[in-house]
Amino acid sequence: MFVVTGATGNVGRGLVQILVAAGERVTATSRGISEADMPEGVRRRTADLTDPESLRPVFDGADALFLQNGGPSAHLLSPRDILDAAKAGGVERVVLLSSQGVATRPESGSHGGVARAIEDAVRESGLEWTILRPGGFHSNAYAWAEAVRTRRAVATPFADVGLPTVDPGDIAGVAAAALREDGHHGRVHELTGPSLTTPRQRAEAIGDALGEPVRFIEQTRDEARAEMVRFMPEPVVETTLTILGEPTPAEQRVSPDVERVLGRPPRSFADWARKNVAAFR
Repeated sequence: MFVVTGATGNVGRGLVQILVAAGERVTATSRGISEADMPEGVRRRTADLTDPESLRPVFDGADALFLQNGGPSAHLLSPRDILDAAKAGGVERVVLLSSQGVATRPESGSHGGVARAIEDAVRESGLEWTILRPGGFHSNAYAWAEAVRTRRAVATPFADVGLPTVDPGDIAGVAAAALREDGHHGRVHELTGPSLTTPRQRAEAIGDALGEPVRFIEQTRDEARAEMVRFMPEPVVETTLTILGEPTPAEQRVSPDVERVLGRPPRSFADWARKNVAAFR
């Protein structure tokens, strides 16, 4: 049996669907999960990664674990306690969704340091482990959905700075392979899309998917910061803006790992926009 944490998120939801389609038994868990969130036959459990005791019943009878790195709440996690609970329940293999920032921004507490500590706990757990380090997600464009629906406009900074964002579905595919197949133990997979795309190009791709033009409005860094601090901690905002505006060569590198694992190229942002166009209508 496979335990998927963060099962209602962009990656976790797709991973559950892949595992179910492959005939695997799945326990899906998140802080808030309902019957409507999951396919038929999936065992649903409400649990909180910041409370390892809430996870103990989830792990009973499990063989493998997909572990989120906690996102903005990562500093609240006790990864060794989570992994100890997983081992006590029978888990032998763990796939960790980490962050590209572990390698590219090790000095950043929010993007690198905390995620590195979680990676270290996984490496030292005694379990078979695989670490996934994606860059930005295609699905970050959901932040534009309301503005596109109501005004057919996108307002964001750094119009012509490119990054190789990745489809969460491809991350889920790699995670499923690492959970189900041998040959991934001790591996770190860096996950990106097939090419660099800029915010302006991503807005155009959404317009193409809609069949209508989407107006692009370039914000200043200060304008973007003022919006982002309303829902993100300020240190995270500053690091995120630096990545978006002044990415390092490593953050702009296109990785071969998605294709190496899945046997096909990663999906482009335009592919993702066409598949998810309903969110922008």
